[in-house]
Formats: sequence, C-alpha cells, structure tokens
Amino acid sequence: MSREPCVYILASRRHGTIYIGVTSDLMGRLHRHRTGSTPGFTSQYVVHRLVHFEMFGDMGAAIAREKQLKAWRRAWKVALIEEGNPFWEDRAVELGFDPVKPHPSTLKPSSRT
Repeated sequence: MSREPCVYILASRRHGTIYIGVTSDLMGRLHRHRTGSTPGFTSQYVVHRLVHFEMFGDMGAAIAREKQLKAWRRAWKVALIEEGNPFWEDRAVELGFDPVKPHPSTLKPSSRT
C-alpha cells in the first residue's frame, strides 16, 4: 500500500473504545499504534484493532472526513463500522500485521497477567 491519505478507526475490542485518526501512511501509523512507540490515548486504552478505514485522493478531503466522523454520535460510528465489519474484525491482519492480543477486559480473571 503506497502513501495515500486515509481516515481510520481503531477499537480496543468489539463495541469498545474507539479512536479516529488521519494519516498519509496507514501502515506506518498502524505499526506505531500497535507497538506503542508513540505514547498517548491508543497506548493508554489499548486501542489497536483496525476496524474501518477510508482512502482519499488528497489530505484535505481526509481531514474533512476525520472531523466529520469525530463530530458524529457514537451510534453513528458503530453503524459505520458494522456496515462493513459487523464483528469488528482486525482489518490490519489483512494488511499483513499480526493479530493483536485480546483486550484485557475480555480475558477471564484466571488468564489475566
């Protein structure tokens, strides 16, 4: 995947915490989110699962879409995700990334570390 403007939605788990971002390098940005190399919201709340992304021809359009999505109600964001990804599967795996570890809140107490 070449460098193209992109809006993406990450989630911690199905119906979990959502993060919306924009980038011109989706692969590089996903790598930084998933490795935690950039401290911040996604690292703190374990938001690493790519559940939706949209490619754009120019960064201005991508930024406008990001702002639009961020202003939406949560229910609308969930509907957008589930329209193309009903089970909130990690689309980054389709791009060549290893699957993310399960979110700590989904683990049984005996399997938490």
